[in-house]
Amino acid sequence: MKRTIKKVAVIGSGIMGSGIACHFANIGVEVLLLDIVPRELTDAETKKGLTLESKIVRNRLVNEHLANSLKSKPSPIYSQKFANRITTGNTTDDMAKIATVDWIIEVVVERLDIKKMVFEQIEKFRKPGTLVTSNTSGIPIHFMSEGRSEDFQKHFCGTHFFNPARYLKLFEIIPGPQTSTEVLDFLTIYGEKFLGKTSVVAKDTPAFIGNRVGIYGIQSLFHLVKELGLTIEEVDKLTGPVIGRPKSATFRTVDVVGLDTLVHVANGIYENCPNDEQHELFKLPDFVNKMMENKWLGSKTGQGFYKKEGKEILTLDLETMEYRAAKRASFATLELTKTIDKPIDRFKVLVKGKDKAGEFYRKSFAGMFAYVSNRIPEISDELYKIDDAMKAGFGWENGPFEIWDAIGVEKGIEIMKAEGLAPAAWVNDMLAAGSKSFYSIKEGATYFYNIPTKSQTKVPGQDSFIILNNIRESKKVWSNSGAIIEDLGDGILNLEFKSKMNTIGGDVLQAINKGIDLAENEYQGLVIGNQAANFSVGANIGMIFMMAVEQEYDELNMAIKMFQDTMMRVRYSGIPVVVAPHGMTFGGGCEMSLHADKVVAAAETYMGLVEFGVGVIPGGGGSKELALRASDLFHKNDVELNVLQEYFLTIAMAKVSTSGYEAFDSGLLQKGKDIIVVNKDRQIAEAKKHALIMAEAGYTQPIHRTDVKVLGKQALGMFLVGTDQMEAGKYISEHDKKIANKLAYVMAGGDLSEPTLVSEQYLLDLEREAFLSLCTERKTLERIQFMLTKGKPLRN
Repeated sequence: MKRTIKKVAVIGSGIMGSGIACHFANIGVEVLLLDIVPRELTDAETKKGLTLESKIVRNRLVNEHLANSLKSKPSPIYSQKFANRITTGNTTDDMAKIATVDWIIEVVVERLDIKKMVFEQIEKFRKPGTLVTSNTSGIPIHFMSEGRSEDFQKHFCGTHFFNPARYLKLFEIIPGPQTSTEVLDFLTIYGEKFLGKTSVVAKDTPAFIGNRVGIYGIQSLFHLVKELGLTIEEVDKLTGPVIGRPKSATFRTVDVVGLDTLVHVANGIYENCPNDEQHELFKLPDFVNKMMENKWLGSKTGQGFYKKEGKEILTLDLETMEYRAAKRASFATLELTKTIDKPIDRFKVLVKGKDKAGEFYRKSFAGMFAYVSNRIPEISDELYKIDDAMKAGFGWENGPFEIWDAIGVEKGIEIMKAEGLAPAAWVNDMLAAGSKSFYSIKEGATYFYNIPTKSQTKVPGQDSFIILNNIRESKKVWSNSGAIIEDLGDGILNLEFKSKMNTIGGDVLQAINKGIDLAENEYQGLVIGNQAANFSVGANIGMIFMMAVEQEYDELNMAIKMFQDTMMRVRYSGIPVVVAPHGMTFGGGCEMSLHADKVVAAAETYMGLVEFGVGVIPGGGGSKELALRASDLFHKNDVELNVLQEYFLTIAMAKVSTSGYEAFDSGLLQKGKDIIVVNKDRQIAEAKKHALIMAEAGYTQPIHRTDVKVLGKQALGMFLVGTDQMEAGKYISEHDKKIANKLAYVMAGGDLSEPTLVSEQYLLDLEREAFLSLCTERKTLERIQFMLTKGKPLRN
């Protein structure tokens, strides 16, 4: 049967329930969010003369929870206006409304008796065939559906979102005893395609896949920290970005999630997994019990493993259980990996370390490898699901089996033996059968070792993705030190940056021009996209700084002109150019998107022209382009200044969108032309599709614009008065004012006596002149140097 989701009901509006409701609103689904009726009035309600029968009182809990969620940072919603897709109510008055929805998601407190009561209530009103799922993090699914009707059980399963629902990609689907295959298949596809998730079908075992392995990892570190005499800072240094994990690493992550949450899941595993070979490891260490007694639960209570006092971050000393000043952590082994860009390539070096860091990695990886190998087939029949769960649920760049492959399967076993551990028998069988790795790449697809068949089997669900890691070498057409061009097939090329943080320097600009040359001569279109953490943080400001300090202004002028000319080539080439931004898309990365024929942006795209932070204006066509976009919106003289001012402020305030959708509001993306993809894994394939559509529809090379309306002195006067007032009110510094006035001059088209039609090149020349003049300013050089050394903007 065909199943569509137009409306969902979320029962339970706490942090998780509101987050799930917001994410469905993000993708355009209508949401009914329900919670219980309060048992008593607040003092404020009593003073207002309200009663428990007042609707405002009866919906108080759900409305407060949703409001708090919408105010939280990072935001659970792509755009605040999407919140109007959510209707609130309570489970007493509004439960009958669930008869109109397509999917009911229960997100109430983690108690089986309460969940069963909710399901009994749901069954009274749901229409047959409606999906019902529980967002439990560990209660067995088969207990929940006991006593329910056949139709209910057939359409019931667990759907475990990870918190925060918008940002963490793992979507565990846990079938009950009677769940139909159709429901599992539908939820798997829906999770991937519409929710933008990594769907993983898990077995109905305690804590499922992600938390079973994740909590094991954290608990093992809790014990290792004592065994090796490590500090909290040292463990977080060793388990953060250096091994492809989030900056919050281990202890900071526990503070954010809440120690009580971790303890709840760890206790659940300890109680319900008596046969787990690492059963005793799930016992809580003394320091965790002490923290629970003291209610040092992390961010929610103001202190956990870390505590903020004023501007200082203090760290808990696990020996004394007192807070102290943070200590810098450093290890010789980590120094050896500084020149290795990719975390996956660092593991071989890390496990060879001769210091405490090397010992830590050998012990922690030995334990993890043994543990995950023994969880098959208990929690999953396929090893790739464990890797998918850890990457999507915990933000790991590489899953445990991928890390094991990177170290070498046999080397991993050797490390285990040294720690008195052994892998599951199937790993030795795999080696005996001639397979030396858990994964392999064939014809652009990933294959995994299939234990029952003892052969490499294609990981399902890849057909809708293009995985650049899998085709980078086999489909390479051209490369230089900063970029690589791959053939995506069907006449479409992809240009992928490989510079640090995907910054744009001369080598990347050369690659863009080469990609367009190749596409114009031999192919049909070009995609500019990558699958790194961020699309691009902008131009290589280190290069700009060196030229400016050496006063090589002719060379700097040529470099800026090359940047501008390349962006204009993106706009005016003979083939469609589709740019696929995601993550941080700053400065030059944003300017590239502004000049594309089409932008296929990930929903999680943080886009902005942030050049003010380093003391300059956008110099790669960004200032010109926003002046042009303002001109295209001019309709009546009385609003022209307002339109231009909005675009001016986008640059002057260095506004960065908090999602791809918000970039439409600031004019950096264009409605009716650019599109958003919720699942980043599908982005390159989607960009290729749109490049091909444009090419096959008969792409016509655009004509250079000479009809950009600029307002001259009329706009310039308004901007200069505004910057004077801002400086007088001490909202901006003298140098901020200087930068803003330069931008004003460019976007007004100079001090022309009346509104005039000009060419793009006229505006580009003004932009380049302004950029160059700012590079001669000492305070601009101070800003650039500060950004290069400290990684944050300087206000001077």
